[in-house]
Amino acid sequence: MSSSPAAYDIGKVRSHFPALKEGAAHFDGPGGTQTPDVVAHAVADTLMAAVANRGVVTAAERRAEEVVAACRTALGDLLGSDPGGIIVGRSATQITYDLSRALAKQWGPGDEVVVSRLDHDSNVRPWVQAAQAVGATVRWAGFDPETGEQTTADFEAVIGDRTRLVAMTAASNLIGTRPPVCSVGRKVHAVGGLLWVDGVHATAHKSVDREALGADFWSCSPYKFLGPHCGVVAADPAVLADLRIDKLVPATDDVPERFEFGTLPYELMAGTTAAIDFLASLSGERDETSHRRERVVAGFEALHAHEQRLQERLEAGIRALPGVRVFSNAQKRTPTLLFTLAGHDDQDVRRALAERKVNAPAGSFYALECSRHLGLGDTGAIRVGLAPYTNDEDVDRLLTGLGEIAG
Repeated sequence: MSSSPAAYDIGKVRSHFPALKEGAAHFDGPGGTQTPDVVAHAVADTLMAAVANRGVVTAAERRAEEVVAACRTALGDLLGSDPGGIIVGRSATQITYDLSRALAKQWGPGDEVVVSRLDHDSNVRPWVQAAQAVGATVRWAGFDPETGEQTTADFEAVIGDRTRLVAMTAASNLIGTRPPVCSVGRKVHAVGGLLWVDGVHATAHKSVDREALGADFWSCSPYKFLGPHCGVVAADPAVLADLRIDKLVPATDDVPERFEFGTLPYELMAGTTAAIDFLASLSGERDETSHRRERVVAGFEALHAHEQRLQERLEAGIRALPGVRVFSNAQKRTPTLLFTLAGHDDQDVRRALAERKVNAPAGSFYALECSRHLGLGDTGAIRVGLAPYTNDEDVDRLLTGLGEIAG
């Protein structure tokens, strides 16, 4: 068995995940990762500290201010984005719905919105429904179901002079495909439109630079990258300043607070900061004087090398199974595989693996349009994904189990 790259200490990484003591091999990370102890401690410490509504008079008020500021700064470092444009909410879906309605106030009949058949429904339905509510037209960008590739040409075919917004994913949560965000962004900006990118799946696997990618909005979910259950959208503050959203009269009109309703979840924001710091430590660097953004990028480089090595082993083993059909075939993609085994019901395979303490779910995972476009209907297939704590033994257990099931 080969060892992990020297810069990536998988044993040390795994030691921070109490959930792994249950003994399961987790390939369910695309639906939400397990949580490191440092994140749990940050959440607990915040809940046990004196915290009040944000302010500057009492220590409790100042602590709340510090937690919020630290979280926005950490997310800015993670996403290559101005902290002044970081919105935190209950979920990425919730924020997408909120902002889709705000953006739709600027649309009308004759305007066009582009959505993609590769995407999770949370980056499809809010835009479809918002467009329908104001009489705007919805246009669909497809992808090649055989190769899993989605190209700039797929978007060029539906982007026009009346395009107001393109909603696309940075990586498919179902088959892992990474579409060309940069080039699509240039096309939509050339006609004066905005680019909304669902980065929920992508953010967990590779460093992000929202500004360099040309994404006007980038959504993500901390619980997909080792953090607590909440949602985030990073945007250009200037773009947010032009948006009006329904809110309470006494609520601030400042950006980004204008888009955050009620008291913020301080404990979850502290946990998110801790998760980003944990990701920044994955390269093994000890230089705390370097900027966190640099350490985040280095951490993701180490993580990518680790996941790439395991992905090669995993894919070779799965593709060698009798009767297997793999739907994750794009050249650029995350370490995520969707597949079926001929003669075996996907849910039966899931249960058989669970009996072997291997967690590998099956379904369409809310990527309904993608599953249908692949010919899988609404039921999807078996999905396995790698996470920072996945090791060689996990891969061996999965391949052994699948081999026994496939016969």
